[in-house]
Amino acid sequence: MPPTAYFAGPSAAFLHGVEHAAAFGDPAHLVVPAGTRLNQRKHATVHRMVLGEDEVEIRRGLPVTRPLRTCWDLVLWLDLVPAVTIIDALLHAKLVSVDELGELARDRFGRHGAARAARAFGLVDGRAESPQESRLRVGLIRAGLPRPELQHPVAIGGRVLHPDLAWPEFKVAIEYDGEWHDAPDQFHLDRRRLNLLVNEGWIVLHVTSRRMRNDFAGVVREAKTALRSRGWHP
Repeated sequence: MPPTAYFAGPSAAFLHGVEHAAAFGDPAHLVVPAGTRLNQRKHATVHRMVLGEDEVEIRRGLPVTRPLRTCWDLVLWLDLVPAVTIIDALLHAKLVSVDELGELARDRFGRHGAARAARAFGLVDGRAESPQESRLRVGLIRAGLPRPELQHPVAIGGRVLHPDLAWPEFKVAIEYDGEWHDAPDQFHLDRRRLNLLVNEGWIVLHVTSRRMRNDFAGVVREAKTALRSRGWHP
C-alpha cells in the first residue's frame, strides 16, 4: 500500500471492531487520492478521493478512516440493510453517536449521497445487540410497521425484562432466537422470562434465523396481526 492509502468502509469498520462488517474472503476497501499510482489489486476495491486529516487515524497499527467517516462511506458503498447493521454496531460500541450522524447528514445536505445517508441514519439504533436484530428491525419498519423500541425495560415482580423488540403501547414484543439461544440452560431461562411477559398481558412472538431467511413475509404478517389485535391502525 502507498503511504496515502487508508482502509475504509466495511474494512475500516472491521478494524474498528465490528467483526460482521467484513469476512476474510471479502475484498479490502481502500481510499487513495486521485492520481495515486496503485497496481490493480485482485483482492481490493479502490476508491479515489481526498480525505481530510480529521477523517483518518491509525487503528491496530493500520491507517483507517475514523468511525464517522466510515459511516458515510458505508451508506454510499453498501446496500441499506448491511450498512445499517454495521452502523448499529459502531453506535453500540459508542464509537459514533446519533447526534454526530445527524450533524454529518445536515452538513452534507445536497451533496451526492446525502439523501441516501439521511435515510440510513434515520434507521439506525445503537441498542441492537446483534446484526440479525438490526436486520429484523429494519425489515419490519420497511414493511410498514411502527418503529419498535429495542431492549425496552419492563418491570415485573421486582425484575426488569428487556425484550429484543417491543411496542410498549400495544404490549407486543418480538424475541429473536439466534443460535446461541439453543443452549439448553439459555433456552429455559429465555422461556421462563418470556412467560413472565405473557402473564402480564404481553403478546410475545418468536423469530428464528431460519424464518428470517425463508419466511420473513410470514413474520411481518404475524407482527401486524398482533399489533392490530391491540388497537394499532396502519
